[in-house]
Amino acid sequence: MPVLIVVVSLTVGGGLLAREFYQAPSVVETSEPGAGPSPTSLAPAEQPGSGEVELAADAAAHPRAGAVKALLQAHFDAINARDYDAWASTVVAERMQAQPRQEWLTNYRSTRDGSIVVYRIELAPEQRLSVLVGFTSTQELADAPADLPEECVRWQLTFPMVMEGSRWKIDTAPSGSLPEKSAC
Repeated sequence: MPVLIVVVSLTVGGGLLAREFYQAPSVVETSEPGAGPSPTSLAPAEQPGSGEVELAADAAAHPRAGAVKALLQAHFDAINARDYDAWASTVVAERMQAQPRQEWLTNYRSTRDGSIVVYRIELAPEQRLSVLVGFTSTQELADAPADLPEECVRWQLTFPMVMEGSRWKIDTAPSGSLPEKSAC
């Protein structure tokens, strides 16, 4: 009988732990209440949603959450404003050199990003961060990704971040890493 109680207790405990681990992260409000509906709840005409970066509870609990949110807000604001210089201030030099001004302006000429959520922030080797982000982009069909020609795309990707000088910046993605994307 005592063995049965131990087995049942471990099973229940394991189930509760698994439920907690696999539960979808809640989003922490970072602006006025009610802001930032989920991208799936938006009508097509309302896409891509708010340009305000939001933090899921897991990301908000990280000690670097404030710095990550500020960096990503500046990054997405620059894209939405088509401001290359502001964008360049959010990325490492190598990433900027990979997309010179004219190429960047062409690549983002009709892009609008919104419904931006930081789901997770993790320490990575060599004092770096890995930041899991989801967002929605809208763009003219001609400017859509070649492998997903849609006017509205949902993205999920990991931004590598590194300290450059005294500021966090978005680093180049590791070779072979591809973002997940799907049509809205």
